[in-house]
Amino acid sequence: MTRLRAILAACGLTLGLALAGAVAAPTHATAKPAAAPMLPAIGDWQYLGNSVTPPSQSACNAVGRRCFDPSAMANSYDYASLHAAGNEGQGKTIAIIDSFGSSTIRQDLFNFSTQFNLPVMCGTDPSGKCASGAPNFNIICPEGCRAAQVPPLNNSFGQEAANLWSLEVSLDVEWAHATAPRANILLVTTPTAETLGVQGFPVMMAAEQYVIDNHLADVISQSFGAGEGSFHDGLATINQLRQAFVDAKNNNVTVLASSGDGGTTNTLKEPVKNAGNIPYPSVIWPASDPLVTSVGGTYLCTNATTGTSVDSVSPPGACQANPGQREVAWVDGGGGYSILFPRPGFQNTLPAGSTFAGTSVGAPGPNTNMRGVPDIAYQASSRTGVLVYVTEPQPGTTTTGCGGASPCSTGWYVVGGTSCGSPQWAGIVALADQMAGKDLGFINPALYQVASGANYASDFNDVTVGINQNPTSSIPGYPASTGWDAATGLGSPKVANLIPDLIAAS
Repeated sequence: MTRLRAILAACGLTLGLALAGAVAAPTHATAKPAAAPMLPAIGDWQYLGNSVTPPSQSACNAVGRRCFDPSAMANSYDYASLHAAGNEGQGKTIAIIDSFGSSTIRQDLFNFSTQFNLPVMCGTDPSGKCASGAPNFNIICPEGCRAAQVPPLNNSFGQEAANLWSLEVSLDVEWAHATAPRANILLVTTPTAETLGVQGFPVMMAAEQYVIDNHLADVISQSFGAGEGSFHDGLATINQLRQAFVDAKNNNVTVLASSGDGGTTNTLKEPVKNAGNIPYPSVIWPASDPLVTSVGGTYLCTNATTGTSVDSVSPPGACQANPGQREVAWVDGGGGYSILFPRPGFQNTLPAGSTFAGTSVGAPGPNTNMRGVPDIAYQASSRTGVLVYVTEPQPGTTTTGCGGASPCSTGWYVVGGTSCGSPQWAGIVALADQMAGKDLGFINPALYQVASGANYASDFNDVTVGINQNPTSSIPGYPASTGWDAATGLGSPKVANLIPDLIAAS
């Protein structure tokens, strides 16, 4: 465990974890310190075992968590009826942008699909079979493919950092598929060794530009980011990176991004080791970009077996301490106000009772009437996390048969982070695109128009309790409240009701 923590620190990673058989599940205060720049937005995770079949709910409860499978999640956010009616995103393509990729993602996705009775995607069945009408899974690496051994990140722990990205890849791909089971998925990987600050972004954004230029996707999901304050030249630097977002808007491609896993606390770029925190409540880019739909985080306190009712009895403590609440703002969910982008026009009209300060106490820049983050919310904490299957070696307990020198655990994890929400919201948008018979594209104006109208309560779950203050930080967070707030945005979706209204508003 000491070596693992050294690995994470050397890579600029301060991700919390609890590993079965290694240490007890942590209290939440140790689950996730401040997020480092340009990292996969995985908040924390729990290894649950190496069986091919998913773990039981009792096994999750035993380590202080509840675990959601695709069926329970579909019921929790009310899109099971859409699936039953044949609306599964068919004909649409979701692009997922991740560094390094995963050497085992095809076999992992095949097992995930098989275990949860989801359509098996072409390109994942080890036998090579491809059912007629099945969605396609493809991988491209327009900026170069991953080497067999990932180069070190200016230190000796590059492979371990790449393993964190492979866990991110499994989360993103498996849950985009779970949400839109017949949408095609395009995994877009980059070979970037750098994970800090600005160095990794040009390659990531060039890969997104390739997707846009070649009309390869209808929706893009991003599960990475860096604190705005870590960009030395601020907006001047970001303007050199964001052309893909401009072109996505012009080509009716929806772009989503995780809002971050440090609450209002994010780190500076330097020094590479032990970088200090941005000394004021901050947000990350690309989630802060007005051309991106930013997805914040909640604890999901519905019944993790059925998804049809609120469960205030089962773990975790955040649900038990808020009886009757279906969702609570996640303490580590990114949110706040930009120091670079002014308040966009679509945020000028908000649901009744909303709290929009538009300023970050102690921040530089214009710092008046600035862009608010996030736009929307979704399940994020691994305490109420989603099940993910991965067989590429992962940080964890040392087991036999993993290969190589890295410590690893293969099998099932329950995973958290705002990166849970971005691919699932991408799936929701794919459903909406399919049902509309057209791509909705830039959805932010429509989201706020719908939320500000008479149907807010029927289209959104308004999250009104909790606060997104990182428990290891003194930097203040923002409380969830009625309407839009800087912890959970407009709230989480009631998908079956929201999609028709979103289509009409678009």
